[in-house]
Amino acid sequence: METDEVLARLAELAGPRGEELFAAIAAGLDGRPLTDDAALRLGTALRRTYPGPLVAEALTQAQLRERAAGKFGRAGSMFLTRAGWEQASPEIVARHRAARFASARRLTDLCCGIGGDLLTLAPGRDVVAVDRDPVHLWMARHNAAVYGGHPEALLADVREVDLTGVDAVFVDPARRSARGRMRTGDSEPPLEWCFALPVPAIGIKAAPGLDHDTVPAGWELEFVAVDRDLKEAVAWSPALATARARATVLPGGNTLVAAEGGPVEVRGPGRYLLDPNPAVTRAGAVAELARRTGTWKIDERIAFLSADEPVATPFARTLEVIDSGPWDQKRLPRRLRELDVGAVDIRRRGLAGDVDALHKRLKLRGSRRATLVMTRVRDRPWGLVCV
Repeated sequence: METDEVLARLAELAGPRGEELFAAIAAGLDGRPLTDDAALRLGTALRRTYPGPLVAEALTQAQLRERAAGKFGRAGSMFLTRAGWEQASPEIVARHRAARFASARRLTDLCCGIGGDLLTLAPGRDVVAVDRDPVHLWMARHNAAVYGGHPEALLADVREVDLTGVDAVFVDPARRSARGRMRTGDSEPPLEWCFALPVPAIGIKAAPGLDHDTVPAGWELEFVAVDRDLKEAVAWSPALATARARATVLPGGNTLVAAEGGPVEVRGPGRYLLDPNPAVTRAGAVAELARRTGTWKIDERIAFLSADEPVATPFARTLEVIDSGPWDQKRLPRRLRELDVGAVDIRRRGLAGDVDALHKRLKLRGSRRATLVMTRVRDRPWGLVCV
């Protein structure tokens, strides 16, 4: 009964009365954020005109829309749950992923949630959205319509769905349970079930920490980052795969394939340090990045590269090295003062240490901001100060 009541409120909010209520909320805010205090004040006033449960739902939706604005371009017209929008891919990632399905005319979106991927998958094709949560399914259909798509909504367990005649499947298996986040590689339904779907073109959203060996032979594992924020991994079936592993950096859509090639030189740090994008590191494409940029490794097992000239690449940030030497934590505060460093971002890779404790001990007062790199050079503990 409670679900029916929620769906009835959502349907009312999607109609003229809802538009009126959302407009009243916007007018009451007058451009200010919807804080908890503002929600309490507005709720008290609006309940004089509208039913209390409808006002509460509208305020909840208004807050969620405000928070989701950085993820969805049309969040202001969408319906959301907190768990749904937090777990959904950003629109920019969904659009990139949808391009792989360009030739699919009949597609099924399994575990569709609030429809974060339907926004880009549904327009222009025959799509079935499947979920066992009726509220999420209602939202998914509404949200797809906001973006011009009109999928069929199927309330069902994805294991029971008939995929006969379907060209492609996208599946986002749940990686959280009632007890919290599952271990990396665990999901519901399990990845093994997803890999065995009886459809040639399959895309499976996965956690970015997924082990490469989990993906069957012939499949591709793509790691997707927005700027330097690694968002997720996607496993592509052989019909859609173009490499074994790939790093993609958005918004530019730049992509780097982990490829076999000649050995990469290993030597001490030069004037510049390249910090590869996390997508490149997870894809195992650091060596390919070195070959493309003419840079070298500073350690056989550490994913930092170096150069004597500045390097511009979408796959790494380039830092200028102003100090380099064996790691000496006792000497470090004095050396940073000599370099006029007043604030540091600490980047640790391959060298153990308590970053928070180190921050507290430094007590810096200089005028420059720097990046302190804790790492290894030819297997020796090493420190670099970069700007």
